[in-house]
Amino acid sequence: MELAVFQELTKEITSECFYMTESQQEEKVIQMIDLHHFVECYHSQIRILNYIQHPVNTVEENGVRKGILFYNLKHSSPFDWNAFEEYKRRSKLKEVWFVFVEEDAVSDTCCYTDFIIENSLEIFYDKIFVFHFFQSIIHTLK
Repeated sequence: MELAVFQELTKEITSECFYMTESQQEEKVIQMIDLHHFVECYHSQIRILNYIQHPVNTVEENGVRKGILFYNLKHSSPFDWNAFEEYKRRSKLKEVWFVFVEEDAVSDTCCYTDFIIENSLEIFYDKIFVFHFFQSIIHTLK
């Protein structure tokens, strides 16, 4: 992502998310960075529709509305997974993807598999990925 684009998107978050605390705005900026880098690395045409209003990012791939939720096992707090199912219906999303964001290269996927099982993610998400951010690599888990 070019610096000018980053600055413009950050300004958009600051102005539209004025009601959020500084740390919430920071999380939103991280969400935006994860989304844009994921779209760059994912080998398909994805158009970003909305990332400001909800933790689930709304995108369009080949004319199909989808949602993408990014989650970092080290830094994220737990979510109410059922709330995302409601968001999927309300936003008319055909699919919702769950993406573990990993900063370090991790070869052992047990922590992801355990998390998926413990939280029944396979029920709520159509695809599950691990996104190695700095290596720009996406692995499909489901």
